[in-house]
Amino acid sequence: MKQAIINGKIILSDRILNHGFVEWTDGKITAVGAGDYEGESTEVIDAKGEYVSPGFIDIHTHGAGGHDFMDCTVEAFLASAETHARHGTTSIYPTTLASTNENLYEAIDAYEKAKPLNTKGAQFLGLHLEGPYFAYNQRGAQDPRYLRDPQPEEYNAILASNDDICRMSLAPELNGALELGRVLKSKGILPSLAHTDATFEETVEAFNNGYTHVTHLYSCMSTVTRRNAFRIAGSIEAAYFLDGMTVEIIADGVHLPKSLLQYIYKFKGADKIALVTDSMRGAGMPEGESVLGAKTTGMKVIIEDGVAKLPDRTAFAGSVATADRCVRTMVQLAEVPLVDSVRMMTLTPARIMGVDDRKGSLEQGKDADILIFSDNVDIRRVFIGGNQIAV
Repeated sequence: MKQAIINGKIILSDRILNHGFVEWTDGKITAVGAGDYEGESTEVIDAKGEYVSPGFIDIHTHGAGGHDFMDCTVEAFLASAETHARHGTTSIYPTTLASTNENLYEAIDAYEKAKPLNTKGAQFLGLHLEGPYFAYNQRGAQDPRYLRDPQPEEYNAILASNDDICRMSLAPELNGALELGRVLKSKGILPSLAHTDATFEETVEAFNNGYTHVTHLYSCMSTVTRRNAFRIAGSIEAAYFLDGMTVEIIADGVHLPKSLLQYIYKFKGADKIALVTDSMRGAGMPEGESVLGAKTTGMKVIIEDGVAKLPDRTAFAGSVATADRCVRTMVQLAEVPLVDSVRMMTLTPARIMGVDDRKGSLEQGKDADILIFSDNVDIRRVFIGGNQIAV
């Protein structure tokens, strides 16, 4: 069936067509153009002058709608995907936390069972394993009981357990981490620098061993310190220095203030920045008490001021953002042009994860993952693979 959206402001990767259309057939985009639509479609949707955008791609999320992927249930995966879809996310990479191996394998198994049943939510593009190989001093809200150095017998078994593992976030300065980076790269899995105390020099070495991406820049990362009165640069400085290093930022307006959002955008640019929610189960839920990680064994947190916090309020404990909020924050708080804000939530994450041949932009031949949203980035309609889902 041929369908089309007409009378919309079409957001391309580098500009906006102020009056245009998008057409698709059998889940694939067949035409994008300016002006009036002159094709013949079974269904024509009038955007009424609002924005038409590629679907948002969230490469780092732990859950939403009262569910966490570490609950290890099919319901948690499906309900989280449906919540994210209502906020414009058409593709996600479910993300794990530092845990026991038993818990991790249960989460992977639940993902596999949920994947063929996911017809109403954001599409699963693969798994992101965050941890357990982290620096203790940069653990943030990760449970310290499960932090350890990478061991080949352990991580090789984990990697062999599932073909959908697409990314692993870890601290590259740990013993054995550089070797793991090379292993991941050889398997086509993205090694990402995270929860790290790496120095500038260690980060550059990690980059040369496959660590080409930074997980939630500024969150749980080393920066300039003094050792015996001498200044030592950290991983944050290296992220800017390395032109080929991509970064992701939690653009909820809380984890990073306006000044840092603008600073990162100025020096890394929209083609090197992915917006992520890093959301936990509280995304899309009211404020109050919640749990980070598995419902039965996770850490108690408090949701207030638009973010999850540790009970003593000494640190953030995860985001409750959704993708529409991230784009809105970049436009309204950071004053970044809409085209670039959308690109950081669509094409750039698609390129980082190697799926830009089919995702991330409104182009002929790509998947019909399409949004209609207002000037305030309020989501009106969501199409995933050409099929409209409830908002």
